[in-house]
Amino acid sequence: MKRFDYIKPASVSEAVAEAARPGSAYLAAGTNLVDLMKVGVAQPDRLVDITSLPGLDTIEWLPDGGVRIGALVRNSDLAYDARFAATFPMVAEALLSGASAQLRNAATVGGNLMQRTRCAYFQDPASACNKREPGSGCDAREGENRLHAVLGFTEHCIAVHASDFCVPLVALGAEVEVESADGKRTIPLGEFHLLPGDTPDRETALRNGELITGLKLPAHAAEFAGHARYLKLRERTSYAFAVVSAAAALDIADGNIRGARIALGGLAAKPWRAEEAEASLVGVEASPSAFARAGEIALAGAHPSGKNAFKIELARRIVARALTLALEGTPDTIPALPASPFSTRPGDQSGVAHVA
Repeated sequence: MKRFDYIKPASVSEAVAEAARPGSAYLAAGTNLVDLMKVGVAQPDRLVDITSLPGLDTIEWLPDGGVRIGALVRNSDLAYDARFAATFPMVAEALLSGASAQLRNAATVGGNLMQRTRCAYFQDPASACNKREPGSGCDAREGENRLHAVLGFTEHCIAVHASDFCVPLVALGAEVEVESADGKRTIPLGEFHLLPGDTPDRETALRNGELITGLKLPAHAAEFAGHARYLKLRERTSYAFAVVSAAAALDIADGNIRGARIALGGLAAKPWRAEEAEASLVGVEASPSAFARAGEIALAGAHPSGKNAFKIELARRIVARALTLALEGTPDTIPALPASPFSTRPGDQSGVAHVA
């Protein structure tokens, strides 16, 4: 590991001033950053430790019914917050489907948004990777790429974003609050992560020195609480990243769909919201054919980046499956295996977190 300077600021203003200096990186739990430093992928000159900054570790309910989540709130604390789980159940389910209990106890909301791709070529300094070293090439294109992107990729990068948490957040219209020496601003989460284009090394909309201070979910997102699920298909049942995942939520009245939210994970360099698929459901009767059509629309622009054509059909089916389970209703408890697409009824397993 490269040697680095360590700074522990006492305030947000001090932190952003320190991080504006070249070669700086923020350190919270470090569950992803430190791993990358160990293998030489991340090589910051200075670490700015934000773990003790005041005011960033609270869940604040807003007067309009929305919620603001501090960037240092732990993933497990958020998932097990009873009011949050009841109001935004598919976000809680996504959180509990990710990593392990030990990592969820350490990982933070802000850090989850900032996690890097798990592409093996990105994590191997001996491999060509335009994301890690611009202009070097992309060994994944001709390598082991069955789990890589089918949406939004370019010849420069076919990596996917790894987060579970961000998928339902994008579906529900979350916003990211950031601060720098130049002031504060809010970024819609759908615009926060960037597709690779010609600059795959630029992964987020953050400017130099900006610090994520919080995350907001709007009050109207709670309208979907009664019919919301997150599903995650993975190669083993725990401690694995998604091959394909889907967040689906419905606002139902008399069997007809008044509103829908759909987002996909594991398919692109960012969580992928399927707004055209959502629109196809509004005003129609909830049915298997409507859900299958939504899956087709959601993947209309998909094509393989390598040996991964199977992911396209898999994603179509998981959209339909997620919508079907959402229609059945949000379970009273999150299933013992959160986000599993294989249970026949959403409430037929012993739960680990109450959502109602």
